Amino acid sequence: MESVEAVRGGEFKIMANLTGKKGTFVVQILNQQNATWQGTVNWMEEKETQPFRSLLELIRLMDSALESENAESDAES
Repeated sequence: MESVEAVRGGEFKIMANLTGKKGTFVVQILNQQNATWQGTVNWMEEKETQPFRSLLELIRLMDSALESENAESDAES
């Protein structure tokens, strides 16, 4: 389940809770070309910012961030 909240013009806060993985991402849409978004995504827990060129790339970045966090927590257990 995800919740999306508009923070300010062109910026969204996405809280993702997918099968036990949790993360908070602030997505800033800088441009819209070729029927998709371009911008930056900020992963709040790790204080990392990455640019993206498409919605698919944004989803992959968020998924890989949550996967890496899940792998690290499994390694610590």
